[in-house]
Amino acid sequence: MTTAERGRGLHGILLVDKPEGMTSAAVVAAVKRALGERKVGHLGTLDPFATGLLPVCLGEGTKLAAFLAAEAKSYVGEIVLGIATDRLDRTGAVLERRPVPVLAPADIARAVAALRGPSLQIPPMYSAIKRGGVPLYRLARAGAEVERTPRPIEVARFDVAQLAPDRLAFAVGCSKGTYVRSLAADLGAALGTGAHLASLRRTGFGPFAIADALPLARVTPATARPPALLSPSAALATYRAVVADGTMISAIRRGQQGVLRVLGRPLRASERVRIESAAGDLVAVVESAGETPAWRLARVIAP
Repeated sequence: MTTAERGRGLHGILLVDKPEGMTSAAVVAAVKRALGERKVGHLGTLDPFATGLLPVCLGEGTKLAAFLAAEAKSYVGEIVLGIATDRLDRTGAVLERRPVPVLAPADIARAVAALRGPSLQIPPMYSAIKRGGVPLYRLARAGAEVERTPRPIEVARFDVAQLAPDRLAFAVGCSKGTYVRSLAADLGAALGTGAHLASLRRTGFGPFAIADALPLARVTPATARPPALLSPSAALATYRAVVADGTMISAIRRGQQGVLRVLGRPLRASERVRIESAAGDLVAVVESAGETPAWRLARVIAP
């Protein structure tokens, strides 16, 4: 029996390959039913028409959401030129059709290059961002359009290949909060044709890869195991690990911050470290804070 399977219920991050046509919330409900778990959530919402990697938090793994949500993501998909839609993807109503001229590879490359790097992106109206407590997509469905505050994003990678005169394949790596639909629309605008997102598949989420994900239809108590199921400690494998003895673990579980002095000085001004038991179970996440960095408990994991 693995660490994640000990005790009552499963604890950790389950990597699920989301099928097309389901909301991320529906995937969570399906996982709850399949595994008989009550405490389940997900990271990084995927639109219903999108597929791919959806990390699902189980049990004590839900406490890791705050540390993992900001991870960069990677996607592949296709863009159709010449047609703009209200949702910026193929599920939307057509707003405009334009002829697509013969595009030279150099013209496409220049337009793509301009979209790489840091920038400010205006969130689409069809998004879950709230205005006055109301999601923007509800306002959009009612025919309203409101001003949106541009948000800082970074596109670390954006590679495009032309499949047909009006169709492009792409691979993108981007920061949290990046709307790939908007990226497709911006590329269409730069090329003077308009565009919409035809397909989208998430292939990476921070250190997690689609190759390790379990198709939703195959999620059962018997299949929910590594590499698809990561223990809380394995899910934070990019954090520096410190192994604590029993005395230190007991002090941490009582919320005694002073015991963290034994960790010494942080390696950098803002650092997070995972505290483990000798058996490899995650005990807590601690982080450095303050002008003179000192350790504090960020999250304690139940035994």
